[in-house]
Amino acid sequence: MPTAIRKFLRPALIALGALAPFSAAAQEACTTYTVQEGDTLGEIAYAAYGSYNYQMIFNANRDALGQNFNNLPAGLQLILPCEDGRLTADSELSAVIAAETEKQETTRSADRPYAPKLKFVTANDWKPFTDQSLPGGGIYVQMAATAMQRGGNDRDYTINYVDDWGSHIETLLPTNAFDMSIAWSRPDCSRIDLLGEFAVKMCTEFDFSLPIYEVAYSYHTLIDSKYAEARSFGDYAGARICRPEGWPTSDLEVEGLAEPTVTFLHPKTPMECAKMLLAGEVDLYSIEIETSTANFEALGATDKVALNPALATFNTHHIVISKKNPRAAEYMEMINRGIAEMRESGEWYDLVATGLAEWNKSQE
Repeated sequence: MPTAIRKFLRPALIALGALAPFSAAAQEACTTYTVQEGDTLGEIAYAAYGSYNYQMIFNANRDALGQNFNNLPAGLQLILPCEDGRLTADSELSAVIAAETEKQETTRSADRPYAPKLKFVTANDWKPFTDQSLPGGGIYVQMAATAMQRGGNDRDYTINYVDDWGSHIETLLPTNAFDMSIAWSRPDCSRIDLLGEFAVKMCTEFDFSLPIYEVAYSYHTLIDSKYAEARSFGDYAGARICRPEGWPTSDLEVEGLAEPTVTFLHPKTPMECAKMLLAGEVDLYSIEIETSTANFEALGATDKVALNPALATFNTHHIVISKKNPRAAEYMEMINRGIAEMRESGEWYDLVATGLAEWNKSQE
């Protein structure tokens, strides 16, 4: 693979050339590309970056893609970001963040009325999204903090880390010990009859913010696993599937993969799932592609695992609040105003690209 490829975009691709036909024309990062008949996002990503991980292309073209990410129309113009995440060669990371922060500072009132601090809770070991060791606490924490200062907001807040994700949902939010948790996948609540108990609980007892990120969930197996050849979700029947505690399985449930058809294992952290796959204790590790890639890179095991190029599900990540919170409507309206302004100004993309670039650099 090219040595200049973004470190964060290198999942294991053992023998993938034989698994996925390649049709996307040769192209380069830092340009635009016109989709050809039969192209897939994975093939376009491989041509531009040497990796089937197309999350960066997805981030840069979310509005243009709409719901067509699995069936690209010929003629669609896509931005292929630079390898460090910049949209164009002459743009700079963090430029929009700096401009929006300066604007906020110049319009801030010196005489703000008192309001109680909004109490956020998240957890560690979900890099690059949430972890105290990361700049600003991780990309998602930065988004929540920034939203409190955008969209007409000027609200003080606290960020705390409680590493038991399940306690956020079972205790901390329902009892109002904290107001909002960063961050959770939203189940397809329109298909609630197909969802498991946890997903139903999320649909009925919690409110979700606007999406703060949309992720492709990857499917990693050992390279010699029979499940490496899966080309439909039904091919995973009988598999032992690892998703960490607190990560939903609703995207798989609506595809018919629920117990007892499959067996789910839920260790505390994503890294534990990666280690369990390498030890042969599970058949499949499924999580957002950035996290799994980072796990296998950290373990020096990218040559031992294979990423399925044909199957992916998409999940949206949100900030959540318990419907029992007496200020649920007020706080949700506030966070949504901030997120909406960040999307419109381009600050959202700048936060994502800058956060990923900082994480990549820290791993060199």
